[in-house]
Amino acid sequence: MIEQQITDTPRPPTRWARRSGPAVRPVRRTLRQRLAGPGVGGWAVRAPLPVALVLWLVALRGARLDRMGTLGLLQALPLPYWLGLIVLTVGFAAALRDPKLPQRWPAAYVLGLIAMVHATPSVLYPTLRYAWAWKHIAIVDAVLRHNGTVPNAHELDIYNRWPGFFDLNVLFLRATGLHSALGYASWYPLLANILLIGPLLLIHRSLTKDRRLIWGGVWLYFATSWVGQDYFAPQAFAYFLFLIVIGLVLRQLAARRAAARAPAAGAPAAAAPGARALTVFTDLPARGGWRLAPFGLLLVLIGAIVTSHPLTPVMLISFLLLLALPRANRAVVLPVLAAAAAMTLLWDATVARPYLASNISALVGALSSPDRNAVSGFAGLAAAAPAQVTASWVDRGLTATVLLLALAAACRRRWRRTPLPLLLLAPFPLLLANPYGGEMIFRAYLFALPAAAFLIATLIARTPRFPRTGTVVRAVVLLALLAGTLCGYYSKEAINYFTPQEVAAGQYLAENAPPGSQIVVLTADLPGFELRYEQRVRTVLAQQTVADRRALLADPASTLESTMSNPAVVGPSYLVLTRAQAAECELTGVFPADTLGKVRLAASDMSTLRPVFANHDAVIYRHVTPVVGTGLFAAHPR
Repeated sequence: MIEQQITDTPRPPTRWARRSGPAVRPVRRTLRQRLAGPGVGGWAVRAPLPVALVLWLVALRGARLDRMGTLGLLQALPLPYWLGLIVLTVGFAAALRDPKLPQRWPAAYVLGLIAMVHATPSVLYPTLRYAWAWKHIAIVDAVLRHNGTVPNAHELDIYNRWPGFFDLNVLFLRATGLHSALGYASWYPLLANILLIGPLLLIHRSLTKDRRLIWGGVWLYFATSWVGQDYFAPQAFAYFLFLIVIGLVLRQLAARRAAARAPAAGAPAAAAPGARALTVFTDLPARGGWRLAPFGLLLVLIGAIVTSHPLTPVMLISFLLLLALPRANRAVVLPVLAAAAAMTLLWDATVARPYLASNISALVGALSSPDRNAVSGFAGLAAAAPAQVTASWVDRGLTATVLLLALAAACRRRWRRTPLPLLLLAPFPLLLANPYGGEMIFRAYLFALPAAAFLIATLIARTPRFPRTGTVVRAVVLLALLAGTLCGYYSKEAINYFTPQEVAAGQYLAENAPPGSQIVVLTADLPGFELRYEQRVRTVLAQQTVADRRALLADPASTLESTMSNPAVVGPSYLVLTRAQAAECELTGVFPADTLGKVRLAASDMSTLRPVFANHDAVIYRHVTPVVGTGLFAAHPR
């Protein structure tokens, strides 16, 4: 009150004020407005982003990969990295306070989040991350060498039946003159996540015009996407196309409803006072269907999905079936549904028929045990590392939290009559159909996540009675969700990361193991294990029967000898043991943590195994056959 009285008390103008006139205050006010920046918050929105990025760059210089243990990269990243994520999240939470904030700011924050989470491994690791990405590199290489279908692919013949992703990479390699996809595969997670911003915006903008909900949903998608299906793989490629198809369908539905609810020509458009800028779906009938050009684009996208991945077309059909339930949607959805179903059935009945026919018993068995399809966990001869068990529960807790929050938001009247509940539930009927290697529950979560993230944004982005308190609460919730995601995404990096020494072992095999060779490994966590897979036999001891695995633990030498002297193998046999295989045994419990050490000790004592390659993180033994009655070894050892 005293300050207000002092401010209101008139003062005689000074000589300088009389000369400068009334322009002084407007100039100062304009400068203050420029410094404050757009909308609410000003520096609270502008400053955190560069500060967070600087902290991230400092953290990259201080990261120690040798500190990775049972919690992976979480143990290797220094304090500035975590401070940077906190600053970034708080800044984004402040940005959500302003519904008129220029979109470049939330877009920059989302890009910052993607960079800090997904570019960090690419920058820190000198080699390609994740064994499955190495497998797909080997498949691209084989398709390139054979100019199409790879013969003698055996269990990897599934990639001959869905070759779209690999054929596209071969076309890219030939167009650019590159010899391998290895050069850009390391950056694929970063690129894949950046590209996802486009279809996510397409989906969210078909539901609302509120920028807070649109960008809040995009942020929440990346802050809760812990499944890790963004590496160099057909799944990431098909998922990107899938979101584009769903976004185009939703956009068409929104356009049809907007046309249906538009006032007649000459009629005034009435708006309720204080109404929010939201575009929601109503029960008014849609008018017309698709124009030729957009529908042609959809056919191309669906064709690429159908030829690239076995699961994603089925997910697309499930989504379109649920979207077609409301009568008002059918003029738009049914043509797309018919095209997706016809193309999938045609492909499965022709190109993919050999694979489906040989695996029909497994597919039928999955239908009879739906409870097994929804369960994923550790299954081995030993207990998993306690830290990994904790991380697994965090993953499941985050998944349940996201889905429950999304369901709570979907029950609100405003969103109950939109496609959001249908998009949220569409992936989960597939839990009854296929376990997908025990990962179906997480794949269903991934496909439901765009809708779930938007629904959670409708809860978080609401303007509270006390804006500053709301910003703090919003930041705490966002940080909690992001912490769960980082736990799931980074905790297994001791397995996913390969040292240059391990890559050198894979390159040795690629250059020196002749056609017909057998490659024996404890686990399949080896970079380059599948290189020239059509020419070699690959034996993974961890994938054998429980009885065989127990026999290996009881008598490693006898088991190794019987495995590596297999008469069906026409070439030499190699035993490869690496650091990552030991980490997988320790973290997952597929074997006891000391199994690799015992196997290596037994191999070093066997007269029929000779080391041909060794460094700090890998060793390779070659099997040699003694000549009967001489005590010598064959001139051409096997």
